[in-house]
Amino acid sequence: MTSLEVLTVGRVGVDLYPEQSGVPLAQVSTFAKSLGGTATNVAVAAARLGRRAGVLTKVGPDGFGTYVREALEGFGVSSKYVGTSPDLLTPVVFCELNPPADPPLLFYRLPVAPDLTIGEDDVPWSLTREVPLLWVTGTGVSAEPARTSQRMMLANRARSGHTVLDLDYRPMFWPDVKTARAEISWMLDHVTVAVGNRTECEIAVGTSDPDEAADRLLGHGISLALVKKGAEGVLVATPEGRWTVEPNPVEVVCGLGAGDAFGGSVVHGLLSCWDPVKIARYANAAGAIVASRLACADAMPDQEEIEDLL
Repeated sequence: MTSLEVLTVGRVGVDLYPEQSGVPLAQVSTFAKSLGGTATNVAVAAARLGRRAGVLTKVGPDGFGTYVREALEGFGVSSKYVGTSPDLLTPVVFCELNPPADPPLLFYRLPVAPDLTIGEDDVPWSLTREVPLLWVTGTGVSAEPARTSQRMMLANRARSGHTVLDLDYRPMFWPDVKTARAEISWMLDHVTVAVGNRTECEIAVGTSDPDEAADRLLGHGISLALVKKGAEGVLVATPEGRWTVEPNPVEVVCGLGAGDAFGGSVVHGLLSCWDPVKIARYANAAGAIVASRLACADAMPDQEEIEDLL
């Protein structure tokens, strides 16, 4: 693979989706397997849009780890920086399509997920400093040693190029809100772009009000804040102004992965030097397409599909 344009850092897993919708897990009889994990899905979404993408993460020495590497390469994403934690298992995540718009997730990441064991020796330091776009996540600092490693990556990069923080808050990964806010807030001082929904903004900056959250995010010195408001669209905020991009109505099959499709399109837009509103419109459309499908990585749209919807 040629030199990367984007490197995402963080969560990976194998998603198991029920083939029966609207019923609890106890009544599901069959599941479909898919590549998953926020950072991984964003890399796949960016690759679907023609970007040279890679992911820095870790898996276990098991068949699911092999599946992750093969699936990444199949999607055109470099697996060069996928390490192995010899004593841990590749995470598995069960999804319950009940309700489909906001499915509950059951994470098997104990005692700790391999992607949270990314250590100093796992990091390609020159790449994380020089890649045009580095994508990090809130989940990535929920435990050590990944927390310190991700902090070191950001400090080493010193806000060069596009440095994007996906607020990516999952309460089950944190001991309490106070700890999550402190760690995510630190990262906001070291990135150029922040992306998150209302709940994630409340965790990061203490308010779920989109405009107030945008003010607080920009107060950390970032150049672009994208606050996802669900059915009310997306608030786009820069130091120069702010705009609301309307949503794309679709029939929701599964809400999972829509945010990662959004993220992959943000990557594409930033690397294409688009204006912020165009980025948000494109990303909104990508998210809507994935919400109308089952699965995450496998559901990521290409440019033609997004442009058709727009």
